[in-house]
Amino acid sequence: MKILLVATVQSHICQFHKPLVNMLHDHGCEVHVAARNNLAEKNGLKLDFVDRVFEVPFERSPLNKHNITAYRTLKTIIDAEQYDVIHTNTPVGGILGRLASRKARRAGARVFYTAHGFHFFRGGAKKNWMLYYPLEKYMCRYTDTLLTITDEDYQLAKKLFRVDVARIHGVGADTSRYFPYTQEQEARLREEMGYALSDKILLCTGELNSNKNQITAIRAMPRVIEVHPTARLLLAGNGETRELLLAEAERLGLQKHVELLGYRTDLERYVNAADIVLSCSIREGLPLNIIEGMLCEKPVVASVNRGHRELVTEDVTGFLSEAHDADRFADCCIKLLDSPEVMHEFGAAARMRALQYADTAVYYELEELYRRHNII
Repeated sequence: MKILLVATVQSHICQFHKPLVNMLHDHGCEVHVAARNNLAEKNGLKLDFVDRVFEVPFERSPLNKHNITAYRTLKTIIDAEQYDVIHTNTPVGGILGRLASRKARRAGARVFYTAHGFHFFRGGAKKNWMLYYPLEKYMCRYTDTLLTITDEDYQLAKKLFRVDVARIHGVGADTSRYFPYTQEQEARLREEMGYALSDKILLCTGELNSNKNQITAIRAMPRVIEVHPTARLLLAGNGETRELLLAEAERLGLQKHVELLGYRTDLERYVNAADIVLSCSIREGLPLNIIEGMLCEKPVVASVNRGHRELVTEDVTGFLSEAHDADRFADCCIKLLDSPEVMHEFGAAARMRALQYADTAVYYELEELYRRHNII
């Protein structure tokens, strides 16, 4: 069988779809990728685990005129290669991928779309419902199976759309990289990385942008430092708000307490060196960085949104806060840092919760989906 994975950018496939590719290869499938090459921006991320890669000049904005060229390029590829399955991802890749697959679908190809978090959701902006809900409803006519990665999206899709809907537990966090270290291993790791055992490390991972809202984490730090003077906030990622975040840290006198790591390909080291995993995102589908932290037995302090609600159980695996409430974030972090016993208890519960979102579990869910369609 011959499979095409479509996404707006190649880094999306690198970061989120290796379990799917591994499963397909295990069943003898040939796997191609069509996406824009953005890997130079991702610090050496490599798409070296698929059989063929096509450069397609997608742009993130659906209204960008370059997407006309991208659509034509993709359609030419699909018509020429005669795929058995076209598995689309991301908003632009999902729309253009399904439109470009219409002829192939009429000829018998299966077309899947993985929704990594609908832009319309409970409590979401009215304008998102007005734009994205009708669009997705229309696109369902060109979709054989719509895959959702959160229970909230699954229930919504089952209620609103006339299409086969499946639920998978995310994209599969890498258990070969993300697992708990012993205290001795953590101590050695901190020494290697230049952090003291007495440092209280908060890790926040994600693209630096307004939605990820890292500025709230920075604004929480002065209160944390009052109680725990050795506290440090590590921000892993790059993006458009970098200078704004640096300026805010300087304004608050936090230069020695806030560290911007840039884009990292060794995040498992930072996760295991951390005491707490932190996220202040306004919107999330199902955040892989939180699952990875939970797999490493780290308690979580996170904002209230669809993805975090699914993963974080209040006072069991961590704490939830409104996205812009810096005082609440600070109080939750202090409460955990004050009690190593509670951190350990929450961390153990977090790992148990996260295992159902691990690659070992998602592998079998994807296998069942493809088997149900007689592809493997």
